[in-house]
Amino acid sequence: MDRSKADALAQTLMDSIGPRLVGAPGMKAASDWAIAMYGSWGVPARAESYGTWLGWKRGFAHLDLVAPRERTLEGGPLAWSVGTKGNPVEGPVVTLPAAADSAAFARWLPTVKGKYVAITFAPPTCRPDAEWEEYAGGDPRMAAIGRMFGAGPVRTAFNRMRAERAAADTAWRARVAATGLRENDLREALGAAGAAGILTTNWPGGYGVTRVFDARTDKAPVYWLSCEDYGLVARLAERNQGPRLRATSTAEFTAESPAINTVAELKGTAKPDEYVVLSAHFDSWDGGSGATDNGTGTVIMMEAMRILKAVYPNPKRTIVVGHWNSEEQGLNGSAAFAADHPEVVNGMQALFNQDNGTGRVGSVSALGLLGTSQALGRWFTALPDELKRDTRLDLPGSPSGGGTDHASFICAGAPAVGLNSEPWDYFSYTWHTNRDTYDKVVMENVRQNATLVAMLAYLAAEDSVSTPRERRVLGINQRTGQQAEWPNCSPPDRAYSR
Repeated sequence: MDRSKADALAQTLMDSIGPRLVGAPGMKAASDWAIAMYGSWGVPARAESYGTWLGWKRGFAHLDLVAPRERTLEGGPLAWSVGTKGNPVEGPVVTLPAAADSAAFARWLPTVKGKYVAITFAPPTCRPDAEWEEYAGGDPRMAAIGRMFGAGPVRTAFNRMRAERAAADTAWRARVAATGLRENDLREALGAAGAAGILTTNWPGGYGVTRVFDARTDKAPVYWLSCEDYGLVARLAERNQGPRLRATSTAEFTAESPAINTVAELKGTAKPDEYVVLSAHFDSWDGGSGATDNGTGTVIMMEAMRILKAVYPNPKRTIVVGHWNSEEQGLNGSAAFAADHPEVVNGMQALFNQDNGTGRVGSVSALGLLGTSQALGRWFTALPDELKRDTRLDLPGSPSGGGTDHASFICAGAPAVGLNSEPWDYFSYTWHTNRDTYDKVVMENVRQNATLVAMLAYLAAEDSVSTPRERRVLGINQRTGQQAEWPNCSPPDRAYSR
């Protein structure tokens, strides 16, 4: 760990290369860089195409409020949004109307021509709930009663805010429902009606954070705004205070790009047809730098492979590292690899997957396989205490049908293992957000996790026992009342175009 290369790998990947949206230039740049790094360590690596994807280049964007006052706004185009060809487009801002029904909405729709339309709920506060709960004042009379009974202060201001917010959210949902359109169709309709642009926000509950996904239409530019700035323009529009927005975007669609996984391999010497797989998805959304989702997982697996090459260059079993593409659109890269490489799935000794942030691995799940549970027990016994003392083993655990790439293998009963990190406010601050950047990485954890993975890979490769695949008996599904079933493998999407 003192000689770790994880810091340098992470800084280059997250700062210099940046986000790695499937079909965008950053994905190809990241693959080329990883292959070169593996080559410098003497590890054979390759880019493995499994299909094609719509090409898209983000370019630059600038959004300004020009009336009733001037302010540069925090925001940008969502993935696969059309741009403005670099030309500024100015127009008034409106919100969805409180239409009586879909017919009334249809009558209103032509009025959006040349306007920016805000289509998502504007949270009334962008302060985290935890802060409201801690600091919001209570009713002094209720507080006095609470003290009489030994209770803490009654946070009526917090409760009132939550109730008002819930009511406002319900009212907004009613506006959307009155259009008679699902969200994707709503965006299409607004674009077809000539909207200058579509404004969205998706607040996960932390300061300055917005979740950033895709445009879902090519009829008009779709922009995300921060919670704070979206609330600003929405309030101005709702109160008829004349907000006008000017937006410039050079985002553009490009030719279809190969959809590629990046794969590196150390060939086994005694059991080359049995495989230990290190797994993390390479792609990311592009609102930030793809740092904790999943640059950290990528760096953990790269550094583990570097360590293994240095100290264990001739493994008993073949060790493969898979940097999967298009996880964010449905585990497509890992599912394609599993479908294209049945020999790896059938010969799998263990797969170690990490994909939930920068935290230290706090729990390890066997995902419902009894043989994997026994193997993890053996391997963890051999680990040094400083790497395992705070890690919980979830044995046998339960299989997952999606969410991250181990699902592409556990569905076939292959011995995949989930390495689950401690949260570090992952879902509030960095998961799919504009703040998922290098500075959020806790490098001590990444170094420790890489060392842990290298040791687990060594132990799995050396184990005298090939991992059995007996599945646990799943319990009753509480929703259906029926016996839960093992998840089925889903075919990957191998092509995406407009």
